[in-house]
Amino acid sequence: MRLYPCDRYPLPLPVGHRFPIDKYRLLRQRLETHAAAGAPLEFIEPHAATADELLRVHDRDYVGRVLAGRLTAAEVRRIGFPWSRELVERSLRSTGAAVDAAAAALEEGVAASLAGGTHHAGTDFGEGYCVFNDTAVAARELQARGAVERVLILDCDVHQGNGTAQIFAGDDTVFTMSIHGERNFPLRKHPGSLDVPLEDGCDDASYLAALRQAVDESLDRARADLVLYIAGADPYAGDRLGRLAVSKQGLLARDRYVLAAARGADLPVAIVCGGGYCPAIESIVDIHAATMLLATGFSAARRAGPGRR
Repeated sequence: MRLYPCDRYPLPLPVGHRFPIDKYRLLRQRLETHAAAGAPLEFIEPHAATADELLRVHDRDYVGRVLAGRLTAAEVRRIGFPWSRELVERSLRSTGAAVDAAAAALEEGVAASLAGGTHHAGTDFGEGYCVFNDTAVAARELQARGAVERVLILDCDVHQGNGTAQIFAGDDTVFTMSIHGERNFPLRKHPGSLDVPLEDGCDDASYLAALRQAVDESLDRARADLVLYIAGADPYAGDRLGRLAVSKQGLLARDRYVLAAARGADLPVAIVCGGGYCPAIESIVDIHAATMLLATGFSAARRAGPGRR
């Protein structure tokens, strides 16, 4: 399975910043250990998203100001990361990784970015540690290449994918499903194709019941050629921003259901990591690594091109 890591592009953050940037490096290292022991994992440098790729989704003025470091102080606060040239490069690589993973999934059935899930970025804004919307860019790029016609984004991060929903509002070629904490960030949620709000403290049984229904409905309604799966680690009970009570075993059951359902529908899946804010960073790595290792056992049939439903 092809993996696209981005941690070699550092993101300098102030001391005490609450974003656990080291999780990406630790995840890659964990998976490299598994690869050395025989796991079928291939690590590939992602390309930097191009202007053409970004501009299929994002406003030209916004992209220009991000690249040139001309964001306002309010915009920088909304993103949550200080602007730097390293932030730009990291954001371009993370977005490119989603595009690369989507293209690889069409060839091999399953592939993954070891970053991303930047679903709070909208057409002309960044928010919540998201500068560019990687899955939106990947969807539009694969459509522009003529590789797919319809895309399903299954967003299982604990926070609603407001930016993704805003980008694809009124566009029935991209179906956006978000299963998230109802009272969690963002406070103002943009309605997507299918939103599944969960109460604080939702446990494995309740979470998985809601997930199964949402995935089944999404696959039926989307009639997609490709699934982009945001496999967030933040529904975990130990996550300090999650407010749910899902176990590691519950999250692995989530991954298994999503992958099996996609395989049953003969759909390729590109995975991106999504959020994870557990104070015990090794728990975040455990969750993401388990997702990737599980995915090596799944292989959707190669796609001949758009049009198969």
